[in-house]
Amino acid sequence: MKDTHITNILDHTPFASLSENELLSLGAHAESCADCTRALAAAQISALLMKERTSAAAESTLKANPFFETRVLAAWREQQSTGGAWSLRRLWNATGALVASMAVTTAALVVFTFVTPATEPATAGAALLPATAESVVLDQRQDEMTNDQVLNAIYNDEDEGK
Repeated sequence: MKDTHITNILDHTPFASLSENELLSLGAHAESCADCTRALAAAQISALLMKERTSAAAESTLKANPFFETRVLAAWREQQSTGGAWSLRRLWNATGALVASMAVTTAALVVFTFVTPATEPATAGAALLPATAESVVLDQRQDEMTNDQVLNAIYNDEDEGK
C-alpha cells in the first residue's frame, strides 16, 4: 500500500462505513506518508463534525417543541372519539356544493323537459320523409351528394380544363 495513496479510498468511501481492518491499514499507510496523514486526519475530523451536527440538529428539533408528542396524541384521541359522524361531516363539507349543484341542474332539466310547451319545428308544413333503417344506420341523407358524385364532379372539372 506504500505505492498507492489512501486518498482514493477516503474520497469514494464514507469514513463511518470503513471496517476496523481498513482503518488499521489506512493508519499504517498514513504513518509513512505525510499527504495521507493529513487526508486521514481531515476525514476523521469531518466524520466527527457530521456526527455532532446531526445529533445537535435532532436534539434541537425535539427541544424546539416539547409538547409536540402531547398535542399529536391529543389530536389522535379526539379523532378516534368522534368516530363515523366526524368523517360523514367532513365528507359532506367536501362534496356538499357539488351535490347541491347537481340537484339544481337535474331540477332545471326536469322543468325544461316536462313543463315548458313543445315548440313546432320550423318545417311543420313540409311533409317529413320517413327514414329507412339503412339511411339511419349509414346516416345517408337525400339532399347530400355521395362520395362517387363528389369525385366525378372533381375529376370532370379537371378533364374539362385540359
